[in-house]
Amino acid sequence: MRRLLKSTVLALGLMSAAAPAFAEDTPSFLSLGIGEYDVLRTGPKHNTTDYRIEYRPNTSLFSSSWIRISPWVGGEFTGQGGAYGVGGILFDIPLGSSFDFTPNFGVGVYGTGSGKNLGSWVEFRSTAEISYKFENQSRLGLSFGHISNAGIGDVNPGSEIVTLYYHIPTTWLFGGW
Repeated sequence: MRRLLKSTVLALGLMSAAAPAFAEDTPSFLSLGIGEYDVLRTGPKHNTTDYRIEYRPNTSLFSSSWIRISPWVGGEFTGQGGAYGVGGILFDIPLGSSFDFTPNFGVGVYGTGSGKNLGSWVEFRSTAEISYKFENQSRLGLSFGHISNAGIGDVNPGSEIVTLYYHIPTTWLFGGW
């Protein structure tokens, strides 16, 4: 674990030296996603469609020339009636002028519906996303994420999800409001 932490710090340091400046005019986004739920399970699978809606404000908790840390909040719903209200932080890291790498972490409240029992009503989500930035400031992204209760429940099967996102600048919807 210590080696992973050291490697991560070193990689972030190298990226800070080579990365382009972070765009100060990054808008707030309404993010819509659709994906596949429970993609990696080897046992009983609960494959279903995963739908997401998130709000990613342009509020910055920390910003430098190579990273911006911001809050986010959203809802996730499965084709089997599962529902997850979640919020957390994201790390927006530019990869050149056209791509961003956005890992994010959150915690929320989960309801099973008729689908997979994740073992607790409190669940944690970690996601890594790569997105392409269009000239109109919208983004198209692909993410891989994991939801689990981190061992706080009696069982912790977790679920992996692949999601295709479209991030819409809120100025398109609400103007300068």
